[in-house]
Amino acid sequence: MLPSEAAAIQEALRPRLILPPPGFEVPPTVVGLDVTYKDSFGVAAAVVIDVATLSVVEVATASGPVSFPYVPGLLAFREIPLLQDALARLSSPPSLIICDGYGLAHPRRFGLASHLGVLLDLPSFGIAKTPYVGAFSDIPDARGSWSDMVDDGEVVGRAVRTQKGVKPVFVSAGHRIALEDCTSLAVRLSARYRIPEPTRQADIHSRRRLAQWQHGPHGGQFAAPG
Repeated sequence: MLPSEAAAIQEALRPRLILPPPGFEVPPTVVGLDVTYKDSFGVAAAVVIDVATLSVVEVATASGPVSFPYVPGLLAFREIPLLQDALARLSSPPSLIICDGYGLAHPRRFGLASHLGVLLDLPSFGIAKTPYVGAFSDIPDARGSWSDMVDDGEVVGRAVRTQKGVKPVFVSAGHRIALEDCTSLAVRLSARYRIPEPTRQADIHSRRRLAQWQHGPHGGQFAAPG
């Protein structure tokens, strides 16, 4: 698939986005998602987190070769096949998925969190470590402080201070959840670290699984199982 074709798919899917008013009912568990790569091989992790305790309830991973190249703005086409595979291996469907990436904070307002949320028709949002689109003002040092990220006059996300005095994370709604609810959840799920626990744990487990694959009996060959 050419990048231009992938961008056209995003444009075609975007009208299916649902962005409700605030008032999302937080489920008992949420699922964090991330993918780690070694060259053209990827490992996706889906980690179920208990919202009350922030403990890991379940981990599912999926691995395999990745065919779509890295193209800014088209990360979904590189990651979604592995992420869907990992999600399918969970013992029950998620109620909310949190991606290491962007939702509306995207040039076409349809980043990974929006794309995956629409495909699965699940509430979703993105939490990124760095900004992509949208300018924001200085943020007070207090935990829970935030500033709207504005792109072409539109609020596309928020820069959110999850811990006092640390760099913010960049939160954007994906599908079926309002930005206000994404913001409060990002802080709530970040009891000890800058990165909220769902995506932090997904990063840890995808890296761990990739290391096991690299040092396993196949020596990092694509024959390794998911």
